Amino acid sequence: MPHAPFIIASFAVTGVCMTWLVVSSYLSMRRAEASAAELKDRP
Repeated sequence: MPHAPFIIASFAVTGVCMTWLVVSSYLSMRRAEASAAELKDRP
């Protein structure tokens, strides 16, 4: 049984998960920055 399909699939799954993690972290960071800016603008 060739190992190449399993290796390719594992790289694909890792790539998709890493992309999701980066996008999720970026969006969370942007929300936190907006919240901090909002708190800073309060009197």
